[in-house]
Amino acid sequence: MKSSTRDKVEGAGHEVKGIIKQSIGKLSNNPKLVAEGTVEKVIGKIQRKTGQVKNVFEK
Repeated sequence: MKSSTRDKVEGAGHEVKGIIKQSIGKLSNNPKLVAEGTVEKVIGKIQRKTGQVKNVFEK
């Protein structure tokens, strides 16, 4: 698997995990879990965008 594709897939996975953590944190009234979810979601977005940039330069 190309590096760019792997970054896109892993980034999307982190985003989903972050969204789930945020939701569970909100439902359980756990601000720490909400914050962790937010951080993971942002990291996923950054990783996904990195994969998109790599894809442009691989061509």
